[in-house]
Amino acid sequence: MSKPTLTVGLIGYQFMGKAHSNAYRQVNRFFDLPLQVRMKTLCGRNEAAVKAAADGLGWEGYETDWRRVVNDPEIDVVDVSTPGSSHCEIVCAAAAAGKIVFCEKPIGNTLEEAQRMRDAVKQSGRPSAVFHNYRKAPAVALAKKMIAEGRLGTLYHMRAVYLQDWIADPEFPLVWRLQKETAGSGAHGDINSHIIDLGRHLVGGFKEVCGTLHTFITKRPLAGAIDDKLGAQASSETGDVTVDDAAMFLARFENGALGTFEASRFAVGRKNYNRFEINGSKGSLVFNLERMNELEYYNNDDPSETHGFRMIQATQADHPYAGHYWPVGHIIGYEHTFVNLVADAVSAIASGKDPSPNMEDGYQNQRVLDAVERSHAARTWLAV
Repeated sequence: MSKPTLTVGLIGYQFMGKAHSNAYRQVNRFFDLPLQVRMKTLCGRNEAAVKAAADGLGWEGYETDWRRVVNDPEIDVVDVSTPGSSHCEIVCAAAAAGKIVFCEKPIGNTLEEAQRMRDAVKQSGRPSAVFHNYRKAPAVALAKKMIAEGRLGTLYHMRAVYLQDWIADPEFPLVWRLQKETAGSGAHGDINSHIIDLGRHLVGGFKEVCGTLHTFITKRPLAGAIDDKLGAQASSETGDVTVDDAAMFLARFENGALGTFEASRFAVGRKNYNRFEINGSKGSLVFNLERMNELEYYNNDDPSETHGFRMIQATQADHPYAGHYWPVGHIIGYEHTFVNLVADAVSAIASGKDPSPNMEDGYQNQRVLDAVERSHAARTWLAV
């Protein structure tokens, strides 16, 4: 007997659109879900490009106007993976049309936008999901389980960095991610939002922050044709960079733990270095996305002669998500974090629950982003 379907329309087909498309295409092949995901419509403004993307990524068809996706009675889920400047309008329209809303992070370019989106989804009474996909790495999910079981004891510290270097070259072109009117912010919203979400997920709510933002290169060549790997062709003309290149902040969590957070696109040699360390009274945990199947664990209750960090390879069948893929030791990759997120979202929707993370999580993360920006402007600690 065939399963009921969950029909998806995806708006945006570049980097994140490819990642989301792969997740929808693979999720029912690895997870035994109560719903079958149907990939109905891919949407983008360039008809030739979106048609080619739809054909290549496995979509039934394409549209060039997102309003037709939102108003399609066959579509259950509207997934928004466009630049941040269009998130609010599309999400609010989709919520008003009674759709389930999925959205990339950060959900809005401002806190006011994020609140409007959160409220629109809440008023619709429909579920939502936000693509903070790093929660869904098996090693991170295992860390969450170990913390919840009390294996770290009282939490004292979280130290998190997300470091990249893809714009360190001053001749790298002025792509949309470097323009505030489109992206909202730079490294702060793009990658700091991920480690903020991991902080909330693993340690708890943020109480107050003290932060700074900085732009190293203020002018760049204007961008020509863009690609789906963050790059573009450079022209001979230049324009102003209007976002941050790096962001750092100190944090106090509501439970008393302290945090340090750093996000930079100028950490030369670091390609996608998303790393955190959490210290508690009974032990510590370390995760590094570039070694995403591994979790380091220090147990203070071990005999003193065997004290030391041990490496857990999170590929056992009883580790979160890992058992849905390959035999033990056969690692999974970046793309599977999206598959795992979609699998959890589909399961939650089928059972009448809200997925996690959802629009409320996106809004709470945006409150932290906003507080750091205000702290930078005021040069002082500020409450979230």
